[in-house]
Amino acid sequence: MRVLAVDDVAPALEELRRLLLESPGVEEVATAPGPVEALRRIQADRFDVVFLDVSMPAMDGMELASLLARMTDPPAIVFVTAFEEHAASAYGIGAVDYLLKPVGPERLAAALDRVRRFTAAAAPDPEAVGAVDALAAVPVELGGRTRFVRRDDVRFVEAQGDYVRLHTTTGGHLVRIPISRLEEHWAPAGFVRVHRSYLLAVPAVRELRSDVSGGLLAHTDAGDVPVSRRHARQLRELLLEAATRGDFDPRGSRR
Repeated sequence: MRVLAVDDVAPALEELRRLLLESPGVEEVATAPGPVEALRRIQADRFDVVFLDVSMPAMDGMELASLLARMTDPPAIVFVTAFEEHAASAYGIGAVDYLLKPVGPERLAAALDRVRRFTAAAAPDPEAVGAVDALAAVPVELGGRTRFVRRDDVRFVEAQGDYVRLHTTTGGHLVRIPISRLEEHWAPAGFVRVHRSYLLAVPAVRELRSDVSGGLLAHTDAGDVPVSRRHARQLRELLLEAATRGDFDPRGSRR
């Protein structure tokens, strides 16, 4: 079982991590000091369960759990808190268990057993329709505050090491998530890989241009995106399909 533990109090987080690592069946325990970092970790990797504190700055545990519940294949949620009064709300948003601090090994073992049973019973249905992906909005930090960038506002994505830059008409936003992970989640929304380092929103393309060296550029209202030769044909075909539907005007205007 792969576990993510989230708590803004460092000693409490380390104690929970120690207890989890000593629990049978737990393969790995990652930690996050708050919900924003936790969401980044979940977007970049896969966890079976998140052990989550309730009272934290920027975004509390309930808000994070509500966001995770909208994923197509969310991790199980177990709250670990010193406050009894949030239990009803926690179970209302689908928490598997609700633990009160300090947590003992026996109570933790019971929670992990519940998670195993829940995971076995809640295997995702590949035919499910209408599920909402949490990556439809990506959290970014600006001046010590957290805001969400909507996928619909992103024209293209540029890989920068372990990060990506989301390019919108109002500027770029740096987010720590692999471009391959973003491609996996955003492909159904019309994003395609056009270059080793770029994802492009096909509906955002206004026209195709040639650069000074004869390479292909996809022009958007947030900037130009290089298109590699191996992806050029696919992009042209997608734009042709969009034009047939009336979604793309090859003269340079979006409809």
